[in-house]
Amino acid sequence: MAKSTPTAPPKPAASQKPAKAEGPRVIAENRRARFDYFIEERFEAGLVLEGWEVKALRAGKAQITEAYVFVRNGEVFLTGAHLTPLKTTSTHVKADPVRTRKLLLNRREIAHLIGAVERKGYTLVPLELYWQRGKAKLRIGLAKGKQQHDKRATEKDRDWSRDKARLLRRG
Repeated sequence: MAKSTPTAPPKPAASQKPAKAEGPRVIAENRRARFDYFIEERFEAGLVLEGWEVKALRAGKAQITEAYVFVRNGEVFLTGAHLTPLKTTSTHVKADPVRTRKLLLNRREIAHLIGAVERKGYTLVPLELYWQRGKAKLRIGLAKGKQQHDKRATEKDRDWSRDKARLLRRG
């Protein structure tokens, strides 16, 4: 009689956790900025937020299309961004969805931005709002405004690349 060796129970498959997405998780994007401006440089800034604002960001209730960035007294601020408060947030706090929020940048970056905005005529525009390592960040762009003919050229290039891709898929 052949002796059977006890076999170990099959090992459970390794838990299939989804691979962490590379790069930041985008909350809100300002696509209009890329259409209206030539983006020369990009900067990453932290935001000074209240508790209810963080909860609203986690729920994805943010809009930065109408927002803009300005420099005052050596500090950088975001204004016009709309963070819709959740119904379940604290009742004793009066939520202002469009309040001006301070941006956190290095002193050297602020000095560079001040020089570009005041002397060279650049504009600061918010590009995207995202999470990075559990902190809300705002990517701002140092931009020059586009003329109407520049916007038409951008649109024509976009249409041509779309048509070219369509033709290559068919062909």
